[in-house]
Amino acid sequence: MAFVKKKAKQVDSISERARMLGDQIASLESEIKKLDSQLQRTTAPKLRSTAIPHGETIARKSELPPAPKPILHEPVFEEVNPKSFQPEADLRDRYNELGVRKYDLPALWERLRNHFRGPTTNNPRLVNYLAAGGVHGLRPMRYEKRIARRRFIVLAVALFLLLLGTLLVWLHGR
Repeated sequence: MAFVKKKAKQVDSISERARMLGDQIASLESEIKKLDSQLQRTTAPKLRSTAIPHGETIARKSELPPAPKPILHEPVFEEVNPKSFQPEADLRDRYNELGVRKYDLPALWERLRNHFRGPTTNNPRLVNYLAAGGVHGLRPMRYEKRIARRRFIVLAVALFLLLLGTLLVWLHGR
């Protein structure tokens, strides 16, 4: 019977919360209607330009003072350090006498490493929380990695046994 009483308490708390939320919704709707009626009383009819169908709505000249002209700002210039640019001599070293770019093995190796490394994280704290299991309801990454590792090992052993069985059947048939 205690189980039934707990359910009744839950239903009562849920219905009470629903009633409170309904009251809040009703008060907000009445406030919206009041503000809407105030807005409709104070606004003058707006006219839309027929020359530009999707242009701005404009008010009558007699109701509003003319709009101030926009202030034009001077362009912003940044200081440039001429030493930061590479001289043309470095560019000449990258090409051979025929004008073909020289092959750069260290740069190729770095590009390959960066390609397989993947992008850096935007939020390292979130990565730490996920790795340590600090987010409630999510399993830690070490647990997920362990599951994936075990799944890979099981599939690799199954594939090995399948290939071994196929090889034995083939050898036995010869």
